[in-house]
Amino acid sequence: MLAGPRSPGVDAVVIGGSAGAVEALGKLLPLLPADLGVPVVVVVHLPNKHPSLLQEIFAHRCSLQVYEAQDKLPMEKGAIYFAPPDYHLLIESDHVFALSVEEPVNFSRPSIDVLFESAAEVYGPRLLALVLTGASPDGARGAAAVRSAGGLVAVQDPRTAQASTMPLAAIKTAAPQLIGTLDELATFTVHTVRGWT
Repeated sequence: MLAGPRSPGVDAVVIGGSAGAVEALGKLLPLLPADLGVPVVVVVHLPNKHPSLLQEIFAHRCSLQVYEAQDKLPMEKGAIYFAPPDYHLLIESDHVFALSVEEPVNFSRPSIDVLFESAAEVYGPRLLALVLTGASPDGARGAAAVRSAGGLVAVQDPRTAQASTMPLAAIKTAAPQLIGTLDELATFTVHTVRGWT
């Protein structure tokens, strides 16, 4: 369900999820077209003792190029970036990534809140944040920061989430413009990036 006006386009999309998020992303990310034209930055809670396989999992399933974010790597439009395990991922003012080994937030590193808050500072109203399934409240504070900066927030309908804690927390704190299915989130993302009403 939609609430409130839409922004005239955004310059970046940030996504966070935890339990069940790999499956959810497997439905959402392939729906994003090759000409989306903005960077998509994703934090998924993963075990920190093992290499992430997300780049390999999604590279052949998505129209967009898929990378693991690296420290000081410039962000490219039309690419998906996954946070590496055991590092917080931040976006700096010159649109490059920064990796941090600061303490975990909500028991997680990478933290969705850390990504969302840094992105909100850089992009302000030109940011869209998506909160997916997850079993912790990580992302709720960051989603609220995105809203406070004038950006947009969309949340997976808790009834369709494998774990509802994360979307419920974001709904409570961030008053999202959209609560919907993964298909609806993908459509909203494309329309918002392109400034469609």
